[in-house]
Amino acid sequence: MSEAMAQFIEEVREIVREGGTEEEMTSKVAEVMEGLLDLPDLFNPEHLRITKGSYVLHPLHIEEDGSFSIAAAVCDVGQVTPIHDHGTWGVTAIYQGIEREERFRPPFDGPPKCDQEWEAEEGEVFVCCTSDEDIHRVSCGSDVPCVGIHVYGADIGAIERRIYDVKTGKVKTFVSGWG
Repeated sequence: MSEAMAQFIEEVREIVREGGTEEEMTSKVAEVMEGLLDLPDLFNPEHLRITKGSYVLHPLHIEEDGSFSIAAAVCDVGQVTPIHDHGTWGVTAIYQGIEREERFRPPFDGPPKCDQEWEAEEGEVFVCCTSDEDIHRVSCGSDVPCVGIHVYGADIGAIERRIYDVKTGKVKTFVSGWG
């Protein structure tokens, strides 16, 4: 792990320890992420590995008590996630490429309808999800794989989340695990 990543983990740990509202914590995490993207050797080569056929979250750090996790999210050209939620807060910084996001609002009476669509470009930092409302689908919007740093307010690979059927809107619970 790079010195820069180790320092970033410590900063996030302190923010989570201090607590506060979700809005306060995501704002502070986003602020420390701003300078992170310009640092060299941020990732080890295995953190940038593409998984053919699916978007992948490579764990960079999982706090022992499950209070937060940090991942390298890799989405290859042409890949699209299912419509899903997180059940916790999250902040994303785009390291490479463009992330396309579609937001959906429940309840679904038939196929989910996108009510907001946008793209985040390399260098952008944003709150990607909140614990109360964050149903979305993500895809690579560039001709190079999209790589982002994601910080979540839980061990995102271990918590129960929901996935929404694209044709019916029916809900299925899942635990994503780690890539």
